Order: sequence, then C-alpha cells, then structure tokens
Amino acid sequence: MTRCGVVTHMATCPRSSSLSRALLFPYLHSLTQTLCEPISIARFSSTMKQPRPPPLFVRSQAKRGSFFKQDQVAATSDLEFEAPLKIVEYPEPILRAKNKRIDTFDDNLKKLVDEMFDVMYKTDGIGLSAPQVGINVQLMVFNPADEHGEGDEIVLVNPRVNKYSKKTVLFNEGCLSFPGIYADVKRPESVKIDARDINGARFSVNLSGLPARVFQHEFDHLEVFSSSTFCSFLLLLGLMTRSYMSVAFASFTNKPELLLMVLQGILFFDRMTEEVLDSIREGLQALEKKYEDKTGFPSPERIETRRSKKVAAGFGKL
Repeated sequence: MTRCGVVTHMATCPRSSSLSRALLFPYLHSLTQTLCEPISIARFSSTMKQPRPPPLFVRSQAKRGSFFKQDQVAATSDLEFEAPLKIVEYPEPILRAKNKRIDTFDDNLKKLVDEMFDVMYKTDGIGLSAPQVGINVQLMVFNPADEHGEGDEIVLVNPRVNKYSKKTVLFNEGCLSFPGIYADVKRPESVKIDARDINGARFSVNLSGLPARVFQHEFDHLEVFSSSTFCSFLLLLGLMTRSYMSVAFASFTNKPELLLMVLQGILFFDRMTEEVLDSIREGLQALEKKYEDKTGFPSPERIETRRSKKVAAGFGKL
C-alpha cells in the first residue's frame, strides 16, 4: 500500500482579479437556499440550472479555469513554523484552505523543508505537503525510498501539472492526514510537471510509476480549483455541514474573495468511487468524531452528507 501523505507499507493560472459581489451573487443566491434543508450535490446542481445564469464573463473565465485561481504570494508570516512539526488530520479546515505561492527562497524555507522531511520519516511517510503540517503554501517533499539517507529526496515548490497521461492505474493509497485508512485510487500512470527547486530554479520533469503517484497525491493537497476540478467543489459543498456553510456564506456576503478559501485542497477520498469510499466511511466518521471531541466544535465536513456519484473527481491541466 502507498500512503501518500504518504506512507508505504507492502505493496505495490493566469491570475484573475478579486471576485466581486456582483459576479458571485447568482451563485450565493442559489447556494444559500440550500442552507434550510439537507445539503446534496443533486440539490446544488439543480439550483445552478435555474434561470438567471451567471454573467457571460463568469462562465468564460470558469471555462478557462482562471476564475477559480488566484495565486497569492506567501508573506514571511505564512512560512513561520514551530519545530517539531505535527501532522494535521482530517477534517481540519486547514486541509481545504488556499495555499499561497512561494516567492522567497531563503534559509527559513530550507529549514521548513528539513523539518517536513523529518516528520515524514518519523511517521513512515514517503510524501508530505505543507498544508499537512499546518502551513498553507505550495510546497511538497517526498522520497519514494521511505528511508532517510536512501533514494532521492525531492522538493517541489509551486508545482504545476503540464500534462497527465491518458493511461490510468488503480493503486492502494493511504494518507498521513487519514491515519489507518487505505483504499484504491485511480490516477494517471505518468505526469509531466513544472516546478521550482529549493533554490528557486525552474525546471520540468516527467514522472511515472510510484513517484508520479506520490506527486499526484501531494499535488491534490495543494491544487487550486480550475474548471477541470470544479466537480470537487460540488463535492466539497456536499460534505460541508449546514452550520459551517452558514458561517462561510455569511462571510462571503461581505468578503466574496473568501470563497476561494474553500475552493482548494482535494483529499484522496475525493478521487474514490462510491463503492470504494464505502469501505472507509466508518474510518472517516471516526476521524470526524475525534475532531469534535478534541475541539468541541462540529466537524466542518461530514462524509455522511456526501451523495452518491458515478465517477471520482477528474484530472486536468492547470
């Protein structure tokens, strides 16, 4: 099993301007109607098909993907951390928060990378993304060898997918943010990516096999929503509790740019078919209860509110 998150056991945008209230109103009006009844993807989809479609500008931007992509630059404060780092577990909201682009390549970034590798090895992982340790920036580290001092330690800053292969492969995955949970996930066999290294140098590379699998898992944690991943946004709405949605959309009314805060972060169960998801549903519910017992607050996501879907979230070039 691969635990991208990740542990191995045996196994095998262009920038867009800030969102305006006028642009978001058609969406918010439809979405807020769902708050008085159980949330479902079907209900959300039907309201989106009502008269008064969003302005042509919104539809054209979403088609290109830029409407849902705002690459904010990380400030120094966004990269502050305390060692040792700790793994953030589902359903912590930080796993769904927006991750900022890194433009400063200094000693602090190198220290963060070292700490990420340390916690990854200590938790028997082979990959780790920054939001999984509570830092919302576009950074991932991985080493398929699963052993310090062996294999190649890979650091990717601001990664982007250039191309996915058409051939897909089913493989058993786990995630450090979902301890003890493993299930089959179908992903492209290979991928071509663009990224920057720890010193800021730009490069492109083709990955295949296990490295491609680990990269895609970690990239999901960082991914900004585009038209190709909009279905995952619908899924996220289906997972959110009514109380959480009420607070979120009340905030969006005054600060619509906050909508981008939830249009982020694909978790590995988002990629699963309903049949596969059923095999880990109890485990996800246990993590939700653990969060509630720990924080005293309702879980921001509930897997029980998810409605059946025929296919998992898709892949697309960003």
